[in-house]
Amino acid sequence: MIYSMTGYASATRELAAAGATGGGISVSVELRTVNSRFLDLNFRMPEDVRVCEPTLRELLMNKLSRGKVDIRINLQRSEQTSNAGTLNTDVLAQLAQLEQAVLESFPGAERMRTGEILRWPGVLAESNVSPEDLREAVLVCGRQAVTELIDVRAREGSQLATMLLTNVAEMEAIVQRITPLVPELIAKHQQKIVERLQEALGIAAPDAAATIVSREEIAERIRQEVTMYGIRIDIAEELSRLTAHLNETRHVIEKGGKVGKRLDFMMQELNREANTLGSKAAAKELADSSMTLKLLIEQMREQVQNLE
Repeated sequence: MIYSMTGYASATRELAAAGATGGGISVSVELRTVNSRFLDLNFRMPEDVRVCEPTLRELLMNKLSRGKVDIRINLQRSEQTSNAGTLNTDVLAQLAQLEQAVLESFPGAERMRTGEILRWPGVLAESNVSPEDLREAVLVCGRQAVTELIDVRAREGSQLATMLLTNVAEMEAIVQRITPLVPELIAKHQQKIVERLQEALGIAAPDAAATIVSREEIAERIRQEVTMYGIRIDIAEELSRLTAHLNETRHVIEKGGKVGKRLDFMMQELNREANTLGSKAAAKELADSSMTLKLLIEQMREQVQNLE
């Protein structure tokens, strides 16, 4: 299985209050992921459930290896909460002790204002849902959202793998099509070079004046130049390496797993051979094939960036 690094998942859980007159809380966990070189986790959550962050972080690190992940946890209080605004006496007592300790060390410090006290996290008991139940609900939603996210990334990864294999097959067809043509194309190009050199040296004309260098020496020199040029434009080695790289790319995709970085490396190797093929192209057919290969490789590179 190949996994994409992009995806979205969410889970919601309703918590009823402990008392009959209390209001409940709706807990939701949202996960959004995009591509990234490494695993980057960003949490946005109320302070009430900040204690859940280490557990959720460990869960995500065990399931994901790459990608930027935004984790958003929302707590929606019931509008019918009958005890909204009730003071949490335990938190008030702790806050008073903290303030007294500060004043003993800094006698000149100002005392907290009423508004500041009321805004302190946990001072207002907005529901009868226990902190333990709230944290458990967040973790349950988190696990459910992670499972859904992995399924989403797997489905998109499967689609990307199909597209990549289609491009690989198209490139393999191009290589198979041009490989038998290479000797003939090189021979034709060499013949053109021979004719032009012969014409430039006057060998093609039967009544040409005698030269200091014999015809045999000139013909040998032409043969050497054409042979060297034929070696420079021979692309058999590039085609062989392209075939090997395409075979390896197909193998990596079909094997699956965390293939993003390996496939990114294979795209670099394929692009290098396609560029060399274009620079050596001695015929329009080869130049056009090189351009098509580079376009297909670029399409694959863009999609490979999204793979885990």
